[in-house]
Amino acid sequence: MKKTFILIAFIVTLFIFSCNQGAKKSQNSSANSVSLVNTCYIAVFEKDTAYLKTQTDTSGKITGDLTMNYGEVQPNSLEKVINVGTIAGNFRGDTLFVDYTHTSGSINKQGFKNPLAFLKVGDNLVLGVGQIETHLGRSYFVKDKAIDFAIGRFKFVPMECEK
Repeated sequence: MKKTFILIAFIVTLFIFSCNQGAKKSQNSSANSVSLVNTCYIAVFEKDTAYLKTQTDTSGKITGDLTMNYGEVQPNSLEKVINVGTIAGNFRGDTLFVDYTHTSGSINKQGFKNPLAFLKVGDNLVLGVGQIETHLGRSYFVKDKAIDFAIGRFKFVPMECEK
């Protein structure tokens, strides 16, 4: 009985010690990935404007905010459309693929989540237009269909970020 108690105590001690070691490693790795690079962009097309602020972490993951302000009130619309939301994604080659989670206007509080693709040309980002399909409530660019960056409305140029 005494040997069983000692064996169980030893196993519990090893388990607790190993759990604490993993927590220290994850704290160190999260401290290393805290450094973010902020970049801001603006795009103007006729009466429409868009603002993009990105944060890139050391692993290459990109997050940020995107606001698209459409200048004209659309026919049969009660208000001017302003899409405000966040992006999250990463680069694949020279193309930034993100999920854009946003609301559209102040009357419609429903949230939307759409894929976006930006082609990096020098320091600029060009928003692409592609065919999107939805499967099980999630939207994707259609596989094997090209994204057209030539007809994109917004061409983002770098600007100084507001403090």
